[in-house]
Amino acid sequence: MESPVISLLVLAGIAIFLILRLKSVLGTREGFEKPRMPENSGRQNQPDLEVIEGGPDNDITDHVPEGSVQSQALAAMKRVEPGFGVSDFVQGARGAYEMILMGFENGDLNDIQPFLAEDVFDSFVQAVAEREDQGLSIEANFIGVRETTLLNATFDEATGLSEITMRFVCEMTSVVHDRDGNVVEGDAKTIKKQKDTWVFARAMGGDDPNWQLVATDA
Repeated sequence: MESPVISLLVLAGIAIFLILRLKSVLGTREGFEKPRMPENSGRQNQPDLEVIEGGPDNDITDHVPEGSVQSQALAAMKRVEPGFGVSDFVQGARGAYEMILMGFENGDLNDIQPFLAEDVFDSFVQAVAEREDQGLSIEANFIGVRETTLLNATFDEATGLSEITMRFVCEMTSVVHDRDGNVVEGDAKTIKKQKDTWVFARAMGGDDPNWQLVATDA
C-alpha cells in the first residue's frame, strides 16, 4: 500500500499545478476593476444619425419646385438680400392685391400709386377717367382671396432687378351703376370669381423695400 504522506504530496502537487494554470489563463486582479461593457453598450437602440448640410430651403420649395429656374432665381434674391423671405413676399402680395384691386374698383388711386409702376398707374387713371366720362360708378365688395400661386420668378444679377409673377383668384361682388343710379351690370347678391395674373418688381438690395406692380394680365 502507498503511504498516506505520499498520497497527500501527490494531491498537493496536482492542486498547485491547476492553480498556476488557471492564473496563466485568467490573469490576476489588482484593486478594483470595472467590469468590461459590451462594445455596443449605450448604442444598441440609437439609430445612426446623418447630418445633412446644404439641404433644400423650405421657404423656396414651399412655393416652387426644388431645382427649378424659379427656385434658382429666388435663391439668388436671398443671397443678395438675406432678409428677403419668399413666404413673407407671398403674404404681402396677397394683401397688396386686395388693396390695389379695390382701389381701382372704387376709383381711389392716390393711396395705391406708390405701389404701381408709372405705366400701370397711367393705365389705371385712364380706365377710371373713361368710366367717369360715361357716368358709370362701381360698387364693389371684396370677399376674399381663394388662391395665391407663385408662377414665375426672374433675377438679373447685373442690375439686381427681381420680378415675381403671382396668380390670384378672389371672390367679390360688383355692381355698375349709371349716373342715375340704375344698375347696368352685376348683382350685389351674386358672388363672382375673378382671376388675375400680376407681376411685381423690385431692385434687391436697394433702399426702397416696396415692390411695385409692373404688369397685369387678367
